Amino acid sequence: MRVTAVLTVRNEGAFLLEWLAHHRACGITDFLVFSNDCDDGTDAMLDRLAAMGWLTHLRNDGPHDGGPQWAALKQADRHPLVREADWLLPIDVDEFVNIHVGDRTVTALLGALPEATAIPLTWRLFGNAGVVSYEDRPITETFTFAAPAVLHWPWRAALFKTLYRNDGTYAKLGVHRPRSPKTDRLAAQRWFDGAGRPLSDTFLTKRIFSDFGRDNHTLVQLNHYPLGAMESFLLKCDRGRAVHEDTGLDVGYWVERNFNQDEDASILRLNSAEIRRALHSDLVLGPLHRAAVQWRRDRFLTLMKQESWRSIFGKLLMTPASRAISRAEAELVWQHGKT
Repeated sequence: MRVTAVLTVRNEGAFLLEWLAHHRACGITDFLVFSNDCDDGTDAMLDRLAAMGWLTHLRNDGPHDGGPQWAALKQADRHPLVREADWLLPIDVDEFVNIHVGDRTVTALLGALPEATAIPLTWRLFGNAGVVSYEDRPITETFTFAAPAVLHWPWRAALFKTLYRNDGTYAKLGVHRPRSPKTDRLAAQRWFDGAGRPLSDTFLTKRIFSDFGRDNHTLVQLNHYPLGAMESFLLKCDRGRAVHEDTGLDVGYWVERNFNQDEDASILRLNSAEIRRALHSDLVLGPLHRAAVQWRRDRFLTLMKQESWRSIFGKLLMTPASRAISRAEAELVWQHGKT
């Protein structure tokens, strides 16, 4: 069985090897990776990984109409790794698949849901946990405090990425879900959530977030680490967003994602340390990784010479962890969107 992950990266060299090691251990067989306008050597790392047979790397330098990720997905639609895959998963480098059944691999998940043609992997947001300084240690070990399994707001906390069977029903990849369905094939589609429940037909064509007020993570969740250390968040703001190239990030983005109520280290039960060590020990990759780490430290110091960036950093230091609001409080928001 071939499971292809499609990834777009910019200046993520410091985190790349951990992400790849985890997802190889998780059962991803093929990686189609696009790099765009990298300054930290991520593209050189991907070239080396491609030479080692680890992945396929394509450059996707801008400018891009609609953002670099959409430009990459349009290229990916035509690529053999996508066309020949049995299952597909577009995913980001700050997202880690966390399977809770069997040996914690994609094979085990599909074995638990044999009728599924698609499984939305709902985010579980992992907060900053008060970490100020960036350190060169695994993200999954550093950030182990997350949002509660059941959240009532914000709606973005229930976004998902879709693992789906490449059976020809959907013609195009999408950021959160497959697109351009062939209507005559939809009747055969069976979507199940991360708790193993069958989903309504609305998920076959439009939904990009899971139902609120439910634990959607019993069988699988997508650990989402959107913030990282405060120093790293400044670099994320500096880089911009992959979906919309000209859209910046701000403290509001931070507040909507900085949940730290529950400790969840379940992802560490899938051991990828040996794969990670092998990648770091490569005579080319090891130095490139260390150079990417140093680039992050240098870039932070460069940003902090400007008042605007010091202001954002100060706001992060002043902002407490976000509070999960009750259903009754969420209703105060929802009611104004009801027709």
